[in-house]
Amino acid sequence: MCGIVGYVGSQDTKEILLRGLEKLEYRGYDSAGIAVVNDEGVQVFKEKGRIAALREIVDEQAKATVGIGHTRWATHGIPNRVNAHPHQSRSARFTLVHNGVIENYEQVKRSLLSGLSFVSDTDTEVIVQLIEKFVETGLPVEEAFRKTLQELKGSYALALIDQENPHVIYVAKNKSPLLVGLGSDCNVVASDAMAMLQVTDQFLELMDQEMVILTKDSVTIKDLEGNVITRKPFTAEIDASDIEKGTYPHYMLKEIDEQPFVIRNIIQKYQQENGDLKLADDIRRAMKETDRIYIVACGTSYHAGLVGKQFIEKMAGIPVEVHIASEFGYNMPLLSAKPLFIFISQSGETADSRAVLVKVKEMGHKALTLTNVPGSTLSREADYTLALYAGPEIAVASTKAYIAQIAVLAILAADTAKAKGLDIGFDLMQEMGIVASAIETLCDSKDEMKKIADEFLGTHRNAFFLGRGVDYYVCLEGALKLKEISYIQAEGFAGGELKHGPIALIETDTPVVALATQKSVSLNIRGNVKEVVARGANPCLISMAGIEEEGDRFVLPAVHEMLTPLVSVIPLQLISYYAALHRGCDVDKPRNLAKSVTVE
Repeated sequence: MCGIVGYVGSQDTKEILLRGLEKLEYRGYDSAGIAVVNDEGVQVFKEKGRIAALREIVDEQAKATVGIGHTRWATHGIPNRVNAHPHQSRSARFTLVHNGVIENYEQVKRSLLSGLSFVSDTDTEVIVQLIEKFVETGLPVEEAFRKTLQELKGSYALALIDQENPHVIYVAKNKSPLLVGLGSDCNVVASDAMAMLQVTDQFLELMDQEMVILTKDSVTIKDLEGNVITRKPFTAEIDASDIEKGTYPHYMLKEIDEQPFVIRNIIQKYQQENGDLKLADDIRRAMKETDRIYIVACGTSYHAGLVGKQFIEKMAGIPVEVHIASEFGYNMPLLSAKPLFIFISQSGETADSRAVLVKVKEMGHKALTLTNVPGSTLSREADYTLALYAGPEIAVASTKAYIAQIAVLAILAADTAKAKGLDIGFDLMQEMGIVASAIETLCDSKDEMKKIADEFLGTHRNAFFLGRGVDYYVCLEGALKLKEISYIQAEGFAGGELKHGPIALIETDTPVVALATQKSVSLNIRGNVKEVVARGANPCLISMAGIEEEGDRFVLPAVHEMLTPLVSVIPLQLISYYAALHRGCDVDKPRNLAKSVTVE
C-alpha cells in the first residue's frame, strides 16, 4: 500500500519527487523518504510521518537530476526512520524503494544472505542487499537485478538507483501497481499517474514480471528472460484540478459534494440519446448466460456489493452471492455450473481481489470488474470492465466511489432485466436523476448534519447503526465510515438481530442511528428503536419522506424505494465527517489506513 516515484531527466529532482509523494500520500503516510544521485554520489533523506516532515529535512543544496522516493504504509517493521524507505545496500552503492510484500524474504536471508547484518526490520532491505551480493560475484547490474527478481516470491513495485551509474533507474513490477511516464527530456516512474501529471500525461502500463531500464532519453521494457517488449503509451485522462482540494478544507467533504455530479455523469455515460441503456454486448451476454453471480470485494466496495445483490436479484432475477475477497481467496465455496464473477474496487488494484481473480481465470470462469480506474490491474485482467466515472477519489474514506458503484450496479441490473424481457416497473435513469437532486439537497444540509453529529456522537466511544433489508447494508457502510475516520467503535446490525446478543451492549445514552426507508419494514425497525430506548439508548431515526413519523430526527427527500441506498448513505457520510472533525481527527488520512490496499 506504499507509493513510489522516480525521475530521471534534466531538472533538479527534489521538488518533483516531493510533489509526487504528496499526491501518493493517500497510499500510506507512516514515513517517507527520497534519494537523489549525481556524479558525486547518493544522498538519502527519510523521516517518520508525513511528507511535510520529510520536506523539513531535505537539503536544498542537494542538486541532482535523478532520484527516487517513497511514502510508506508499514507491513514489516514499525514506522520509524530506520524502517523508512529508501533502503541501501551494505556499501551504499545501491538504493531502493519498494511497494509490496516479499513473502520469502526470511528464506532469502537464510539461504543467500546468511551472515549479513541488516539495518532495518523490513523485507525490502533483503532485495537491495541481494542485488549488491550478485554484483559482487561479477554480474552486471542489470543481470544482478534480474536474477534477484527471479529469487523473489510475492508482490513488488521497485525502483533502484546505482551510485556508480547515476543516470539510470532500474524498475520492476509484480502484482503491485506501477507506471512509467514519458516526458520531455525526462522519464518517470510512479505508483499512480496522479503523482507525475506535473511532468507528463503519457504513460506505459507495466505487466507482472517485467523490468524497465529508464534513462533520460530511453525506456526499455524487458521480461525476466531478458527479451525486449514494445508497448504503446496511453494518455492519462485526469484533470489536474480534479485532484486539488480547491476551497474545501478536506478532500472527503469535496468528494461528498461531488456525488450529485457523479450520478449525473454516470447517467450521461450509460444512456443513449433515445434513453436506452448502453452496455457492451459481451457484458449483456455474460449476464444473461450465467446461472449465479459471485460479487467479490473488500470494505466499502463489499457493502456496495450487498446493495448490488438486491438490485440484480430483484430486477434481473439472477441469484447473487457477495463475498469478502480475503476470505474467498482461501475458502472458495462450491460454485454453480455457469458462474460469473463481479469484482468491485475503487482503485482496481486491491490485492485480495486480484488474488481471487487470478484463481478464477485459472479455472476458466468469466470476470467483470467495476472500477474507477479503467487501466488498473483488475480492469486489465478481467474479461469485461464497467467504469465508475467518479473522478479521482483522494480521501481514504470512500464516498463518491461507493455511490458510483451502487449506481453502476443498478444500471447493470436494469440492463440485464431488459435483455431478459423483464419489466422492472420504473424508468431507472429518470429516477436516478431524482436521486441526484435529492443528494444535492442533502449536501446542502451540512449544518443540520453537524448538529446531529454533535448531539449524538460528541463524546461517545461507541455507536450502533440499525436497519432492515437494504437499510441494514447501508448501516454497515455508515458504521464503517464513522469508525475509520473518527475512531468511534461503531457497528451496523440488522434490527432483528438486536435481541440475539448486541442489545446487551446498550447503556444509558448509547447513540443508536436507525434507518427507515423501506415501507415494508418501517414498523419493524421502529419497534427495534423502542427496544433500545427502553434500555437507555439515545436514538437518531433517519426516515424517508412518505413513511416518516413525528419525532424522526431527520427526513430524507423521497426517491424510488429501490434506490434509497444512494440517498440514505449521504447523512451517514456527513455525520461521520463532522464527528471526526469534532474530535480533531485527520479526516482524509485516518491512522493506520491507506487508500489503495495493494498488499494482502
